[in-house]
Amino acid sequence: MIVSATPKRSRSLLLASVAMLAVLAVGAACGSEYPQSTLHPAGELAESIDRLYRTIFWWAVAVFVVVEFGLLFVILRYRERPDAPAPAHVHGSTVLEIAWTLAPAVVLVFIAVPTIQTIFATEGRPPPDALRVEVVGHQWWWEYRYPDLGVVTANELHVPVERPVALAMTSADVIHSFWAPRLGGKRDVVPGRTNRLVLAADSAGVYLGQCAEFCGESHANMRLRVVAQDSVAFAAWVAGQQAAPPPIAADDSVVRRGAEAFRAIRQPASNSCIACHTIEGVSGGLLGPNLTHLASRATIAAGILPNTPDGLTSWLLDPPREKPGSLMPRIALTDGEIAALIAYLQSLR
Repeated sequence: MIVSATPKRSRSLLLASVAMLAVLAVGAACGSEYPQSTLHPAGELAESIDRLYRTIFWWAVAVFVVVEFGLLFVILRYRERPDAPAPAHVHGSTVLEIAWTLAPAVVLVFIAVPTIQTIFATEGRPPPDALRVEVVGHQWWWEYRYPDLGVVTANELHVPVERPVALAMTSADVIHSFWAPRLGGKRDVVPGRTNRLVLAADSAGVYLGQCAEFCGESHANMRLRVVAQDSVAFAAWVAGQQAAPPPIAADDSVVRRGAEAFRAIRQPASNSCIACHTIEGVSGGLLGPNLTHLASRATIAAGILPNTPDGLTSWLLDPPREKPGSLMPRIALTDGEIAALIAYLQSLR
């Protein structure tokens, strides 16, 4: 005998299935690491924003509970029953109208006050001891200048732990947006304008970020890394960046050939490395990243490739393939030239 499920049972099974899927979805969302999650703040700015998020979230939960409880109460209390008389019509209630006018106003006040406090706290002037860094957005990489230290680098922003860092940001071409989620805040980077952001990391580590404003074909490939170091490690990094590139050893023919390939004038001239890149004492190009200490970086091409021989090979063979729309053209290099260039670039520590 075949017994068909009743409509009530079918609804119960459907609700149970939906609830199970919801639990599985939530569990899956919590089962991985997300290095760019705003829910794991690692600095004072990020923590203040996180506190504001949580305050607003719990107010939203309270409103949801009250509204849903009222809705369920009305549905259950006044549901249709057999032989029940028609409900009486009620027109207007001064008490209810005052209540549902004042209640949202009160909730908005409790949300507005901490929001305004957080805005003033995060938009204040940087302290006098803050490290000044000038950030310039390019299609599609980041340039960092430390005016007080005489250091210029790209894509990897080094900062000391527990010291405020005052970023002054502008763009060389289109609108970008600087965002390192765990350190908090997000600022548009606009050509012809300087926007400011003060952040500080409370522990050493590498904090990932990216451009958060669509800026062209390789917007998704415009990544960034903030490297927070203790005072000793940061001072050592600064000293290394301030030093001149090491001289080429007399017996190192491969590195010497790489240096010659870097300095070679090609046709068209825009295909010459020295036309776009700066290496202290070698070239003064300004269109591409400063390569003076390229070997000290963990990644190349704004974080999309590791700074390894394989990563450098992939980039030198065909930059537009790795980063569509890249301003660095595909240069016809022989295998020997690529190997020599990689040896030279990896000597720039």
